[in-house]
Amino acid sequence: MKTRVSSQQKGVTLMELMIVVAIIGIIAAVAYPSYQEFVMKSRRADGQAALMSFAGAMERYFTVNDTYCGAGPGSVAACSTGTPDAEVFVSEAPVDGDDKYYDLDLSVLTGTTFTVRAQPKGAQSTDSCGNLTVDQTGARTDQGTDCWP
Repeated sequence: MKTRVSSQQKGVTLMELMIVVAIIGIIAAVAYPSYQEFVMKSRRADGQAALMSFAGAMERYFTVNDTYCGAGPGSVAACSTGTPDAEVFVSEAPVDGDDKYYDLDLSVLTGTTFTVRAQPKGAQSTDSCGNLTVDQTGARTDQGTDCWP
């Protein structure tokens, strides 16, 4: 059985190709900002988890030492704020990996109270939530709206 080949060639016209490229461009223009927001939210969730772990480490420190003093840099008597003592908790989040998106520190530290803070940095510095904090009562604050789940 023989098939006939038409003398007219079939294919995609330049106009059809331009329409497809325009549609892909529109989809990408809508999808990319959503993707960026998703990435920021996932980094924020990791920073929040590290911050809660830091607060838990502070509570364990208090249980053993009956004071929060000494968890930060300096002597026990100074009870100073700043970067946490490496034995209590790490100073950056995420805890694993090379890229760090939050600095963790003690913004308030006394013998009976503490406030730990996660400050966004690097690619996360434009996050609308800003600094995230947790104190010894578990009260969580942020500079944005509804940043904590």
